[in-house]
Amino acid sequence: MDEFTEHLHARWNDGCTTALTLYDEILALGYRGSYATVRDYLRPFRQIGAAPPATPKIPKVRNITSWMLHRPDNLTDDDQLGLKQVLASCSHLETTAARVTAFAEMLTGRHGDRLGSWMAAVASDDLPHLQRFVQGIERDHAAVLNGLTLPHNSGAVEGNVNRIKMLKRQMYGRAGFDLLRKRILLSH
Repeated sequence: MDEFTEHLHARWNDGCTTALTLYDEILALGYRGSYATVRDYLRPFRQIGAAPPATPKIPKVRNITSWMLHRPDNLTDDDQLGLKQVLASCSHLETTAARVTAFAEMLTGRHGDRLGSWMAAVASDDLPHLQRFVQGIERDHAAVLNGLTLPHNSGAVEGNVNRIKMLKRQMYGRAGFDLLRKRILLSH
């Protein structure tokens, strides 16, 4: 019903106050609920005499997360506006977005020298989910610091592992280890 409330509010304020007519209209728009739900939704409007402005639709959590994880210049204008509105309505989300962006910059630019100040900033915030993330980083601080500073990566190893898995999948578990070994050795 949420996606049809704006239409119901606008039509009610235009003068169409018959629940059955409004129900038929939103049915044509794709509504799949019952008439009783629409009637009950419109009942307070009769007591007030007008429909209050429709409440803005809250974006889904996955959309907000996606907006926060993308670079701002890679977002569409609508997404940038949506993110700005969401962040303006919640200071915790605004702080979280700032910390996530700072960590992403550290990660992509290999700025491990900023890790200590970033962890201290997160520790001073009231963000338990990020504080748990920092606790995990502290447990293996040396490895994280190396990952954020050194140019080495495990791309070649991961490529070989994926190739072996692909060969194994092609055999559907019908062949034994000896045949798998031969295929791996001969596929170079």
